[in-house]
Amino acid sequence: QMRFVESGGGLVKPGGSLRLSCAASGFTFNNYPLTWVRQAPGEGLEWVATIGSGGGTTYYADFVKDRFTISRDNRKNSLYLSMNNLEPEDTAVYYCARDRMGNSRGKGTLVTVSS
Repeated sequence: QMRFVESGGGLVKPGGSLRLSCAASGFTFNNYPLTWVRQAPGEGLEWVATIGSGGGTTYYADFVKDRFTISRDNRKNSLYLSMNNLEPEDTAVYYCARDRMGNSRGKGTLVTVSS
């Protein structure tokens, strides 16, 4: 059973940066592509980025606009999301998940972008 524990969220000012981490367990980590999704207050789940099992292939939602970088460390069973130039519209709970639908996601980590 896939398990994910996200961390690294917090309060940041517009234009700031954060790096989210996700610790994974319960499956063979390096066999699976993995995904970050987010959910803004009052909104549905939104796909953010996906990375291939080996880390060499990445995909991003258009709104990322080269601000976010997804990465993984298969030795540590960990997934990351580096976020730069954050905007208030990026305020959301961020989840790592098995797929773009958010399946198997963890409890998430809250990112608040506000001055």
